[in-house]
Amino acid sequence: MDSRAISTAFLVNFLLLSAASAFNVTKLLGQFPDFTNFNDLLTQTKLADEINSRLTLTVLALDNGAVSSLSGKPLDVVKRILSVHVLLDYYDTKKIATLASDSTSVLTTLFQTTGIAMNQQGFLKVTLTNEGEVAFGSAVKGAQAESKLVRSVAAQPYNISVLQITSPIQVPGIDSKPGHSTPLAPPPKASAPVQSPKKAPAPAAKSPSKADAPASPSPNPAADSPASSPPKPAADSPDATDDDDSDAAAPGPSDDSGASSGRFIGAATVLAVISSFLAL
Repeated sequence: MDSRAISTAFLVNFLLLSAASAFNVTKLLGQFPDFTNFNDLLTQTKLADEINSRLTLTVLALDNGAVSSLSGKPLDVVKRILSVHVLLDYYDTKKIATLASDSTSVLTTLFQTTGIAMNQQGFLKVTLTNEGEVAFGSAVKGAQAESKLVRSVAAQPYNISVLQITSPIQVPGIDSKPGHSTPLAPPPKASAPVQSPKKAPAPAAKSPSKADAPASPSPNPAADSPASSPPKPAADSPDATDDDDSDAAAPGPSDDSGASSGRFIGAATVLAVISSFLAL
């Protein structure tokens, strides 16, 4: 390899290294005391390293007063919020004002490259207010554009631009953990199955007895009181049947037949006595 080829290879490597480290955002912001806190957060969250690894972008910076509203938040949440303030293209004040005049302008941010942005969280919309000011807001539906452009802080044309805005850009849901969803309410405890009421057992059939028999005679006394023999109806009773009549007419031993025999014997004795007196 001749010296010319070596020199060419060295120059290419130098240009690549120079392009890869075209700027250092920490050093750039370090020149402005008003952005010390913002610069520190870029270092703590390691966003400075990601910014410095890119060739072209715009940083929407917050001064010490505006960035204080992020104090107390977890560092991972701060990183997500600040990554929305890094635009993946070069915008100076003139170019951004031109975009703001088009109400449909949407800008891509560094947060979109993380893979955890949801529902347009990784995009910003830029508009003009009624007063003609440039305002930034989240592209999430319903979000308001309330962060206004203040001024240009620093620029290295077509590599990095630092623009100051009035307040942090509010992105709905960005404070939540990635992939985090509100837990469902625990299902209600299953109540014990309602048992159908058991049928009461049928009462055991009671054997008929005299005590249970009705006081008044029934049309069928034999069926009502099988334990006792049914009384026979009198011969002159209207309820008697033909069979009952035949039974009543049949002769049988009774007290009346005995009395008749006594009377017959007495009469015969009287006749014998009379005959004996006549014979005399």
